[in-house]
Amino acid sequence: MAMNVICPVFVADNVKKTLEYYANTLGFKYSDHTDSAERFATVYRDSIEIILVEKKKGAVASNMGRYGNGEDAYICPDTVESVDELYNEFAQKGVKIINKPELKPYGSYEFKIEDIDGRQIGIGRVADRERFFQKSNYE
Repeated sequence: MAMNVICPVFVADNVKKTLEYYANTLGFKYSDHTDSAERFATVYRDSIEIILVEKKKGAVASNMGRYGNGEDAYICPDTVESVDELYNEFAQKGVKIINKPELKPYGSYEFKIEDIDGRQIGIGRVADRERFFQKSNYE
């Protein structure tokens, strides 16, 4: 048995607006259930699947806004070169980019974007396996 995909659940103030952003700006396909009592949608791009649900109470806040640290999701493209390709695609589409792609001290080549709900999404790939897995039980 293998676990292949994680499907995060993003809470939105207006799920229809968030769905349109993911479809029209970030290039996701979708399944729209915003007319149901639960008001949700699912967006898909390659092997990524994200469930969008409309909040019923409280304030939508990113991990960075709420806790001062951590992306709300992290996307790993299939190659290190794909990081630059996604950066260029998103820059051309006017996505809010927090930082340009860079090699981090821990060995990951990555950049970060912010969606319309303020969520921060890291996009990167391990570029230096020796550095990244220096203290690891991963083979």
